[in-house]
Amino acid sequence: MSLKIILLICAIITIVNCKNVIVGQTINENNQLIKFVEETISTNAIPFFKRVTEKVYEVPQVYGNEKIKGIVITDLDNGLAQPSITLGGLGFKFVNIKLKSERGSGFNFVIEIYV
Repeated sequence: MSLKIILLICAIITIVNCKNVIVGQTINENNQLIKFVEETISTNAIPFFKRVTEKVYEVPQVYGNEKIKGIVITDLDNGLAQPSITLGGLGFKFVNIKLKSERGSGFNFVIEIYV
């Protein structure tokens, strides 16, 4: 349990310092990790406004008791938008991801989640 808490704290610190987020494992020694989400999320710019999108992903019942082992959030625009994991994540069956742009700009992210 304490390992999960340490990983979550490391994930939060990583999110604060970068625009691309890679948390956990995306591949293991046997190539057994399964990508169950690959989604592109983009918004257009609106002058003087920040764009905020929150997405919740849950591990489908097909995977049984599998938990999330890796999350990759890639900024395709290399802009000033900020991704963050607000709930769940590694070791959980769900994750809540918040994407927030700078004032007057949009964003373009690819989200990948592995079990």
